[in-house]
Amino acid sequence: MQNRGGEEQEPFSPQRPLGPHSHALPEEPATDQSLSERLDEVALALTPGVGPRTRRKLLEYFGVAAAVLEASVAELQKVPDVGPKLAAAIQAAGDRRHARQVLALCQEEGVQVLLQNDPTYPELLKQIADPPPVLFVRGEILPQDQVAIAIVGTRHPSLYGLRQAERLAGSLARAGITIVSGLARGIDAAAHRGALAASGRTLAVLANGVLDIYPPEHKQLAEQILSQGALLSEAPPGAEPLAGMFPQRNRLISGLSLGVVVVEAPSRSGALITARHATEQGREVFAVPGRVDEPTSHGCHRLIRDGAKLVESADDILEELGPLVQPTVREDGREVRHPAELLLNPAEEAVLQAIGADPTEIDHIVRTTGLPVPRVLATLSVLEMRRLVRRLSGSTVVRR
Repeated sequence: MQNRGGEEQEPFSPQRPLGPHSHALPEEPATDQSLSERLDEVALALTPGVGPRTRRKLLEYFGVAAAVLEASVAELQKVPDVGPKLAAAIQAAGDRRHARQVLALCQEEGVQVLLQNDPTYPELLKQIADPPPVLFVRGEILPQDQVAIAIVGTRHPSLYGLRQAERLAGSLARAGITIVSGLARGIDAAAHRGALAASGRTLAVLANGVLDIYPPEHKQLAEQILSQGALLSEAPPGAEPLAGMFPQRNRLISGLSLGVVVVEAPSRSGALITARHATEQGREVFAVPGRVDEPTSHGCHRLIRDGAKLVESADDILEELGPLVQPTVREDGREVRHPAELLLNPAEEAVLQAIGADPTEIDHIVRTTGLPVPRVLATLSVLEMRRLVRRLSGSTVVRR
């Protein structure tokens, strides 16, 4: 893993007990090739000192995880930044014992183990500089979760902050946006609850294992999230929370999202780390303003001064987001190319669907939708304001 300074740190120890859920697989070698490859990937990912960047260098040199684990200490030290201590740790992980224990636990507890080449591994997460090689998931990740917004903030919010987090999460969830947060006390929990109350989807990214909920008072909230989303972590299922893992977890919150909304954050806040990750990952950053005399407003106001979008409603968020890199398909079968499409009323949606990727005559839109010309013209103005269409001339438009 990498710390805030970009150095890699030891996230998990292979000798560390898995906690009350610990089990072991027999040590016979796997016979199925895909299972064997999965075992190798997990073993390498759980090796102390092997974060995403070091893993990438190792695979560039050796090709596959199995070759890394079977290499000699001398061979491993030929890879840049791999010293004697790390080489010894990698060689020790070659027995795959800890990986077998983790996979056995996941199978018994219904935890998905996603590798980067798995079809259900989140596409947005693949785009960041240091995606986790292995992702542990309880619940279900759906294709529609590609259209996601993170809402984060202080663990010690005001009543105002809680209300804004729940309100924004509810509004976005009703528009079809998945809400991502970290299951922490305060703003994170409010964001999850807002999405759940709106019958929307929500993903919780944990710094610890997905079987041991932290903080413990959020166990019921975690169960509710499982019915409408998922719990995710790069830590093995039984791992306890470690202070150094929370900043690392924050890069996944932003990485899973199209943008990050910060609701109440003091000048020194983990939420600001998430916003920094979002900027580095090319995601949008939004902030909710607060009272100037409240310390929990200082971080948000600084973000706004630095260029973050000031947020008063869900419309501010969706109108700011650009086109999706890959269109997503909703449960109703409609293809969404831009998050702002989720706010359209039926007439606006009909007009948008009548416009193709090629220049489209307004007369064609009128014939296709059956709407009166004044209504079509007014609707086109709304779509243009929301950056969904672009006028090429007085009578021709095209989708952005």
